[in-house]
Amino acid sequence: MGNRRPRPRGRGRGRGRRSEYCPEGKCFDYKDVDVLERFVNEVGKIKPRRQTGNCARCQRELAREVKRARILALLPFINTSD
Repeated sequence: MGNRRPRPRGRGRGRGRRSEYCPEGKCFDYKDVDVLERFVNEVGKIKPRRQTGNCARCQRELAREVKRARILALLPFINTSD
């Protein structure tokens, strides 16, 4: 039984995820465009959860508020600056 390989201890993903925007009772707001723009890339797409560091609940909330801001023309759907 000495030829067994040792099991890896972790998934090897590096450092743990630090939640950037997960305070108690604090939510995203579609009117706060400066905060929402940090979570949208240059093309206009919503950044994924692995880049933003949000938990699943906050990421769903973020997507909903970005979409509301787009409908009210506070954020652009796409960025076409050539």
